[in-house]
Amino acid sequence: MVKRSKRYQSLEKKLAGDEALALAAAVERLKECADTKFDQTVEVHMRLGIDPKQADQIIRGSIVLPHGIGKSQRVVVFAKGDMVDAAKEAGADEVGQEELAKKIKDGWLEFDACIAAPDMMSVVGPLGRILGPRGLMPSPRAGTVTPDVAKVVKEYKAGKVEFRNDSGGNIHARIGKLSFDGKKLEENIQAFIDHIGSMRPAAVKGVYVRSISIAASMSPGIRVAA
Repeated sequence: MVKRSKRYQSLEKKLAGDEALALAAAVERLKECADTKFDQTVEVHMRLGIDPKQADQIIRGSIVLPHGIGKSQRVVVFAKGDMVDAAKEAGADEVGQEELAKKIKDGWLEFDACIAAPDMMSVVGPLGRILGPRGLMPSPRAGTVTPDVAKVVKEYKAGKVEFRNDSGGNIHARIGKLSFDGKKLEENIQAFIDHIGSMRPAAVKGVYVRSISIAASMSPGIRVAA
């Protein structure tokens, strides 16, 4: 059983009586948890009425949030030819081919997103066992295998977020920092909720979004009215 700090237990008691709140009220309550020495990351968690074992019910994709996530993401790109300079100009932290793949195989994983041109997948493919479990494997469905690497690099630098449901049918995503203005947090969260709502698989019957909660790195979850 996870042992919680006295601070965390105090917050749990403080928030225990709350029903599911309107988004603005939930964000206001979350801001009350900003009592740490560092700027906590804010996350949204959604429990969906999907069957994650069915391929046609997998929820996976990405979104560029209106106000970014408050962090400069480190982006690596697999590309060659003219795409190398384009990716660097767009802000890629590292661009390469076989030498980059070897660096990753040797244990280097100091990046947040990996993008690949379609003609580089023969180089990237063998990295699946390393990048896949970490959610870093380039994928056409996530938009990270693309002929326009420069555009996608810019999106990630601007705060693009990837997501994929877990084995329990839940979606988790970071959507900003606790220091963000409350309105900006609301807009980021609402944009994410709306995006997930628009991805409802045709095969899903009954309730699609079963519950929503928001939390900071060191705070209990706060339920949001769906």
